[in-house]
Amino acid sequence: MDVSPRIVFFGTPEFAVASLDRLCQSKFNVVAVVTATDKPAGRGLLAKASPVKEYGVVHGIPVLQPPNLKDPLFLEQLRSFNPDLQIVIAFRMMPRQVWELPPMGTFNLHASLLPQYRGAAPINWAVINGEKKTGVTTFFLNDQIDTGRIILQEEVAVDPFETAGELYTRLMHTGADVVINTVERIVAGNVKEIYQEALISDALELKQAPKIFKEDCQIDWHQDVWKVHDFIRGMS
Repeated sequence: MDVSPRIVFFGTPEFAVASLDRLCQSKFNVVAVVTATDKPAGRGLLAKASPVKEYGVVHGIPVLQPPNLKDPLFLEQLRSFNPDLQIVIAFRMMPRQVWELPPMGTFNLHASLLPQYRGAAPINWAVINGEKKTGVTTFFLNDQIDTGRIILQEEVAVDPFETAGELYTRLMHTGADVVINTVERIVAGNVKEIYQEALISDALELKQAPKIFKEDCQIDWHQDVWKVHDFIRGMS
């Protein structure tokens, strides 16, 4: 394309803001952001905007906060922005009528080296399991969670004393670089997609990254000391 594609950005937490900011700083045309509805927070339970919404408001980007992504009114609003490309980072599962809308596709940034650690908490589980490396992956969305065709990956070493929070910050910035590279390749028509099935073999143990709940946070003191060590830093 001779002009920057019209991008709609989907995301909620700080992790997504780093990529959104890089897109804007790189002069890409972000025409709207879609984020979670405001949630009660703090002692007063006052409505709190997501970091992505706060960024959008400050930078004059239209903000959409649909409770239901299948709502016809939201779909009409989304179509009105005529997106060429959509980017999803740390958001909820997308229905087909949303991710198949833009002609250049919809891609997601995931904080693992897919197909490993599919799920909601890849950073935590990589640390809990004592991984020596992890990374980030961009991939085109499909009907299933974290299974789409891989666009780019970047590997990151994990320090044995690094906490999940520290790794989160590093992957947040690495991910922003990979998002920019991914957009540039899509615009240039220079994407060599990899089907995740091609990376899976009978000898490969696929590790999952399910959402972590309060009851999952209990330390098992009967485990090996390094298992306990990794569990604590994975929850930190």
